[in-house]
Amino acid sequence: MTECPRPFGRANGAQAFPAVAGYGLLSQADEEGTRTRFQADLHELFEQRIGAHGGRLVKTMGDGLLVEFHSVVEAVRCAVEVQRAKSENRGIDGHRLEFRIGISLGDVIVEGDDIQGDGVIIAERLQSLAEPGGIVISGTAYDHVGHHLDVGFDFLGEQRLKHIEKPVRTYRLLLGEAHTKSATVVGRRTRRWTALAASAVVLGVAAGVTWWRPWERAVESASIQRPDLTPPDKPSIAVLPFANVSDDPKQEYFADGMTDGLVTELAQISDLFVIARNSTFTYKGKEVAPRQVSEELGVRYVLEGSVQRAGEEVRINAQLIDSLSGGHVWAGKFDGTLADAFALQDEVARGIADALALRLTPDEQTGFGRKETTVPAAFDAFLRGWEHHRRTTPEDFAKAVPYFEQAIALDPEYGRAYAAAAMVYARIYVWRWHYRLGISRFEARTKATRYLRTAQKHKTALAHQVAGLLSEADWQHAAALAELKEAITLEPGDSWSYALMAFVLTSAGRPVEAMPHIRTAIRLDPHSPSFFMYVLGLTEFSLDNFEAAAAAAESSTRLNPEDDGSFLLLASASGQLGRRQQAEAAIARFNALRVGRGGTVATISTCPPLDLARPEDSDRLYQGLRLAGVPETLLSSDFSGRNKLTGYEVRMLFFGHRLRGRMLDLGDGHEAIISTEGIANLSGDWASIGGGRMADAEVRFEGDEVCFMWRKTASLCGVVLRNPGGVSAKENEFIWLHGDRAFTFSQVQ
Repeated sequence: MTECPRPFGRANGAQAFPAVAGYGLLSQADEEGTRTRFQADLHELFEQRIGAHGGRLVKTMGDGLLVEFHSVVEAVRCAVEVQRAKSENRGIDGHRLEFRIGISLGDVIVEGDDIQGDGVIIAERLQSLAEPGGIVISGTAYDHVGHHLDVGFDFLGEQRLKHIEKPVRTYRLLLGEAHTKSATVVGRRTRRWTALAASAVVLGVAAGVTWWRPWERAVESASIQRPDLTPPDKPSIAVLPFANVSDDPKQEYFADGMTDGLVTELAQISDLFVIARNSTFTYKGKEVAPRQVSEELGVRYVLEGSVQRAGEEVRINAQLIDSLSGGHVWAGKFDGTLADAFALQDEVARGIADALALRLTPDEQTGFGRKETTVPAAFDAFLRGWEHHRRTTPEDFAKAVPYFEQAIALDPEYGRAYAAAAMVYARIYVWRWHYRLGISRFEARTKATRYLRTAQKHKTALAHQVAGLLSEADWQHAAALAELKEAITLEPGDSWSYALMAFVLTSAGRPVEAMPHIRTAIRLDPHSPSFFMYVLGLTEFSLDNFEAAAAAAESSTRLNPEDDGSFLLLASASGQLGRRQQAEAAIARFNALRVGRGGTVATISTCPPLDLARPEDSDRLYQGLRLAGVPETLLSSDFSGRNKLTGYEVRMLFFGHRLRGRMLDLGDGHEAIISTEGIANLSGDWASIGGGRMADAEVRFEGDEVCFMWRKTASLCGVVLRNPGGVSAKENEFIWLHGDRAFTFSQVQ
């Protein structure tokens, strides 16, 4: 399937805010002119090339086209010609439309003259990943065209697309570069010619679909510097997820856990470069050639295998493949029981070390014989919890904790289980996910600290990571760096330790030192998680590299559209670059997330400093936000004028009712029970001057403010505003603004 752009977000109900806003602005500014330019491009640019490459115009949709091709190669050639033609006119037509092009290959459903199906949906989604003037294609399309065209390719990793179950391998076309075998241009062939021919026959009827989408005027944006995927000087390996060949499909967690354990064990060998599990698990459940894995991850050796479990009996099959020759370097079959799980992992690791002639240090030799636990049931419970932990979502963290607690109950000396539980609560605390679990930040911090105390009695990199993260939250940068240095010493192949090290260094105002660490993290984990991209963006921002910061932040938002911090960083970087439209779109998304979670819209006084400790770094952030149009306070903008309640409205809202809410950033609750005569009983943060409880406070009105007068000497005053987007279920329909503190609340009875 092939797609060239229009403003993305409307086909098949897809939503993509920035694109819709961009096209809307063009139409609002000059609706007729925009339509005329699109029609001109349709007749002068598209129709001739579509026909020349064997395409069929399926339908037009006002601002876009749906086109079918019988050959995906011809579809891509058509797309390349369109973009190059538009590029040649750059500077001639000052009012031109830009295009995003996405190309996929797959089955479609033919209904009369129309076509539908996953192929069309994937084509529609891929265009949103392309830059204006750019082309993005799926892995299946690349496999057919990668060696046919005089262009370069850049691997973008596995992308999760809305309404598509499995991640889609994606590539960006480099229109200005010829196809080469250079490591910086990721081009590869993963199928034999015979397989390619068969595939072409099967998909010959509806091989390609194209969406052509006019877009806003081009905005120059920096692309993220891709890691150098040249294999390192020392042996390098990627451990693919071991297949679960047990009769019970529910044992998938066990096979994944054994793979995780093996990655962790191999990562402790200093003379071996090991790709992080986050990247290797993108291949889970897929048939991939070792050569493809080698090129996409930048390693020479690939380990694959299977795990079979029947009750307490366990069998592991493993084989080490040299991607250069395609030959087997080593293979082994290992049988044991659940109690032997660590010993089985040791045997596999030793086999690999021997096959690659690795020299193990005395500590590494000792580590092979170390068991995390001697209680098989505790190990099993830990793996069930780890299956949820590795997904790093609030919901999965909540599910992981009971399993870790079960493992601890079964084996009170299980250090890694304590460390895992501590890490769950530490991330909840630092990333402010407490609101998703219905606890306060204080409670999350308390539990993280309690579990960490026991975890530190056992030597694990995970425990040092937790200690570093909590120290960073307290602005204890030196202590945090010392902890993370220990974590790297214990497991030099753990990408998270390097990412956290870069995070702390950037927070401490040392971005130059941070950059090599985040680059190392990304090299170890080429399919990096969103947090790595966020740290990269924060580091680039601190170096005044706003182009690179915006590109990294945007990548982070694509990987995790729920991360409000990345949208805030993107807004500030875009503001610094003078890209007001992009900045406003990012702030709009930040506001939607914050209000949807029980908070308020962004202001300079209420926005977090994004973990930047130095005043000059925070000032740089706030300067970008001001340039993005973020107001100083809720009262210093038209927000107040639109949403301030009158004295009468406040009286009707307060008197004779119970009000309740929760501070988003802290998770602490506050409540006011007010009589019809205006006498209030306050608790929580609303009663801060009374130590958390104030009885018989008198409600008074002073100008625009409503005040709680307590004991005739102390008063708390604030303005009451509506909170657009707030809902009763979140108890944030209204805001009582006291100084710079915004107390959200709703009337609950």
